[in-house]
Amino acid sequence: MVETDSQNPEKQKMVAYCGLYCADCFMHKGTVADLARDLRKELRSVRFEKTAETLGELSFFSFFKNYPQCYEVLGGMVKLRCKNACRDGGGNPNCKIRRCCLKKELEGCWECDEFETCSKLDILKGNHGIAHIKNLKNIRKNGINEFIDGKKHWYVK
Repeated sequence: MVETDSQNPEKQKMVAYCGLYCADCFMHKGTVADLARDLRKELRSVRFEKTAETLGELSFFSFFKNYPQCYEVLGGMVKLRCKNACRDGGGNPNCKIRRCCLKKELEGCWECDEFETCSKLDILKGNHGIAHIKNLKNIRKNGINEFIDGKKHWYVK
């Protein structure tokens, strides 16, 4: 028998309480963090701060005066890494969504009758629009296994 993704316990753990799929998250993948780390390393190796300082004095390159802030932002991006899925303690350790599901002994928000109007899910709207709501409806209707094997939303207006 061929095993589908939905039969894989590791894939099932990737379904967050909120309906997002952790394996789709750039923080879980680590690509952005790795690229930011590597760019900072390269910038240090070529002493780019000196180049930015010199170029920043020229009117058409004045944006290089912001280089220290750019380097600082890259440092913040290096920290955008989440090795564990939500169900394994990854993400925000104080996540109200996770705490609510655990308190109510729910597998996820899809088991709650209030998820479509729940204010705890509002925090996701800025980064995900209504993707999590679409996912939750899908999981409620079709089950977690079909969700894993099917289309998962990450951002929907």
